[in-house]
Amino acid sequence: MKQDFNEKMEIPEGVEIKIELGILNAKGPKGELSKILRVPNVNVEVKEKDVFISAKKGTKREKRMIGTLKSHIENIFQGVTEGHIYKLKICSTHFPMTVNNNNGEFSVQNFLGEKVPRTIKIKKGVDIKIEGEIITVESVDKELAGQTAASIEKICRINNRDRRIFQDGIYMIEKSEKKKE
Repeated sequence: MKQDFNEKMEIPEGVEIKIELGILNAKGPKGELSKILRVPNVNVEVKEKDVFISAKKGTKREKRMIGTLKSHIENIFQGVTEGHIYKLKICSTHFPMTVNNNNGEFSVQNFLGEKVPRTIKIKKGVDIKIEGEIITVESVDKELAGQTAASIEKICRINNRDRRIFQDGIYMIEKSEKKKE
């Protein structure tokens, strides 16, 4: 059965939002972010201090897409106001690992005694801080921060060894979450 769906979201203080041709641009104290929010039969509009997401004569698909768009917009609001932070911990029992962040490249040296360092390239818009055993990944974009943290965790993956014995690696210990109301 087709029906009308409407969602209203309040824009936080200090955040400016523009929507042009399905692209949402947000500016806040932490930075700027833009995201494509084009979905057929779903309208996203900004009026005064509110964002309206609506679908006229929509089905279950449109209702699900409205929920998805609402989550994306909440993540954008949190990103431009507070930022997204992921924390990882360096765990090394067999060989002492050395972790470096140089010129947009993150490298792990002496992982399980390997001579060749394992490296990944860091995308623009992501800040990495190394403080002792804790690595902090911070970004305005939740997808960039999460993907960078996952890539760091993945470069220390152990193959062909018993994971109960070889527990060395870099593991995610904390994620930024959205505020619960």
